[in-house]
Amino acid sequence: MTEPIAAVGPHSSDDLAIEVQDLSHAFKQHRALVNMTFGVRRGALHGFVGPNGAGKTTTLKLICTLLKPQAGMVRVFGDSIRTSVKQIRRRIGFMPDHFSMYRQMTVYEYLDFFGAAYGLSVRQRDQVINDVLTLTDMDGRQDDLVSSLSRGMQQRVSLARVLVNDPDLLLLDEPASGLDPRARIELMEILQELQRLGKTIFISSHILSELAELCDSVTIVDRGTVKYSGTMDGLLVQNEGPRVWRVRVDSPPDDALDSLQNIVGIESVDAVEGRPEFLLRCESDAVQPNEVLQQLVGIGLQIVGFNEDRKHLNEAFMDLTTRGVRT
Repeated sequence: MTEPIAAVGPHSSDDLAIEVQDLSHAFKQHRALVNMTFGVRRGALHGFVGPNGAGKTTTLKLICTLLKPQAGMVRVFGDSIRTSVKQIRRRIGFMPDHFSMYRQMTVYEYLDFFGAAYGLSVRQRDQVINDVLTLTDMDGRQDDLVSSLSRGMQQRVSLARVLVNDPDLLLLDEPASGLDPRARIELMEILQELQRLGKTIFISSHILSELAELCDSVTIVDRGTVKYSGTMDGLLVQNEGPRVWRVRVDSPPDDALDSLQNIVGIESVDAVEGRPEFLLRCESDAVQPNEVLQQLVGIGLQIVGFNEDRKHLNEAFMDLTTRGVRT
């Protein structure tokens, strides 16, 4: 099983948008969070993953200052959630899983209401609303009633509302919940564009396949504790047991398997049935991939692909979490 890795360690506090240290929280006898520690670097698109009851929503509510921590510390861009609530709220946008909307307002009226709540002038609100509607691909829908929109369109309006105050950090709880595949893909494209614009995005989701493609870092939690926090690459590369390289070749000769077994540092080689691919296993961390690749080229094979074999996010998730729902 992959050992937990704290993302706080490799980064200084100045590099982090979110810093969580020894965070604990309970509801009566239920311990929702237990000494939780992790960090999210500035500019990251960070996945937050865990089974039902793992403490994800509680953590989000603490980070966005809707709950006060009972023990431990949370900082957002260096400010403590205990002492700097107003400063933090100016810099974050929170989109809950179950959001309520003023359905009899038009899209423009809905966004204008929240812009006024943030203290923006009429001129500022008009410009901001045009910008966020363009960003969320809702141009031309400003006069539509919220009640007339599909679930996917309402999700976009909710995201536009989160962007009205131009937050540095977006906290999104299951933003793709209930969306059809096309709407989910389009939402993920919007989130990638927001990251390119410099936003830090912290996204809680159960759609593991999309997080694997979308996020550059991830935190996996289970029963209120952190099981892994770090880069997506660090999680998905098989880092326990033998290292495995996947080699794809063009028109492999009949003796390709024998040739591969003679490569220095490789303990075993398996052919992938029905495909011109081979799995090379090595027990030693001292053997470097460039050394293996040089030997592959040296034995005359036409290499078309060479990479370290990786787990899927759902495999890592199952390895790190326990069965059942915590009550």
